[in-house]
Amino acid sequence: MASFVQEFVLTSSPDGRITAYDAYSGSSLGQYNGSRTPRKGLTMIGKKLIAASHVCSETGLGSVHLYHWWYSAPFHQLPMPEPVAPLVATRDGSYLFAGGVSGHVHSISLPSGDIILSVAAHSKAITCLEINDDGSLLFSGSDDGTIAVFLIHQLVDSFSSRSSSYSPPLQRFVGHQSSVTTITTGTGGCNCTIISCSSDCTCKFWGLMHTSPLRSITFPCTIWEVKVDPLESEFYGAGSDGLVYKCALKVRSRMMMKQGPQLITWKRQHDDAITSMATMNWGKNLVTASEDGNLCFWDVGRGDLIKVVDQEKTGSISNVMAVAAGLNGHVSAALARMRKSVAGFGRWDLGFSGKKDLYVPITEMKEMEEHLAVSVVDRKRSIDTLELALGAYERVLKLMHKEVKGSASSSNSADQDKTEGN
Repeated sequence: MASFVQEFVLTSSPDGRITAYDAYSGSSLGQYNGSRTPRKGLTMIGKKLIAASHVCSETGLGSVHLYHWWYSAPFHQLPMPEPVAPLVATRDGSYLFAGGVSGHVHSISLPSGDIILSVAAHSKAITCLEINDDGSLLFSGSDDGTIAVFLIHQLVDSFSSRSSSYSPPLQRFVGHQSSVTTITTGTGGCNCTIISCSSDCTCKFWGLMHTSPLRSITFPCTIWEVKVDPLESEFYGAGSDGLVYKCALKVRSRMMMKQGPQLITWKRQHDDAITSMATMNWGKNLVTASEDGNLCFWDVGRGDLIKVVDQEKTGSISNVMAVAAGLNGHVSAALARMRKSVAGFGRWDLGFSGKKDLYVPITEMKEMEEHLAVSVVDRKRSIDTLELALGAYERVLKLMHKEVKGSASSSNSADQDKTEGN
């Protein structure tokens, strides 16, 4: 039976708030407190946890805060060796990558928070991180204008971390004259299209097997974020001038190449720079966030504005992301159960009209989560034990085969000697 999918929008702010919204009504669902999050510093870990980078205003120390959906304060604070900004997690939520101001990429094991490896990826601060669609590659952009590409298995291999603190990148792209503002990738695994933007007002397209850009587009302003439509026919740019730019992703003819890209702008709705954007509803809608504190929801097909959520009192928005979950998924279930006042959230209005109260005590939810975690660990241990046993059986069979083969060779030699003696 198909499950109902509900989408939520998360925003973060340098002022210390993460806010959850209903993606369709635009109504605020609640706030998570305690994280002064810079650009690219908000991500999901699996479907259960929110991760936000945080820089302490008093000490300047960096950390990563982890949140449950149903609790407003971080339940875990992961100390970092330096202030970090961009975050990205593997799809299964086992590893988190953080970009530091020194140019290092830090590989973090979850849920322990242990740093497996710190790689000197760039000569200046890392500004953005991206993982490709099959989860095999990590892309990092920096203030030094370069893009580094790493094999993820090398960044999370504990043996590599013990043997060396440096893992050379698989590829490095050099083409921007200034800081890289964002990186996005299409589908296709290692053959995906790579798009990078820079404060030099250029947007460049790369292929993993090419060191030079395949294509370059110059915009009238800095592009802070890029999103690609599901068919990969068009892409949308978030301009520092407050405009949304739409452009064809692929050049279909030589004439189009000579004429240059046709940039289409949507009607201005933001007074300040658009800092972040996210796609929703399978690419049919777009949400943009701005330094003016407003959220704008768009119809992608028509380029029309659907709704504006005015959040001027909350200050600038540094990140916006869309999260989709089934009705029985971790996100929807947790938010639905938070209809009553819990830990300073206040009352959550999710628009459910059913008479049955979906609220469940937090202690019960935590107990369920702990039991689930134990079950997962036990299953992993069983699998590991089975793999060890299979390995032992394989070695025994090889020895038996070798012994039988040796015995057969000895028997043949004896028969041959006996024949020669006769």
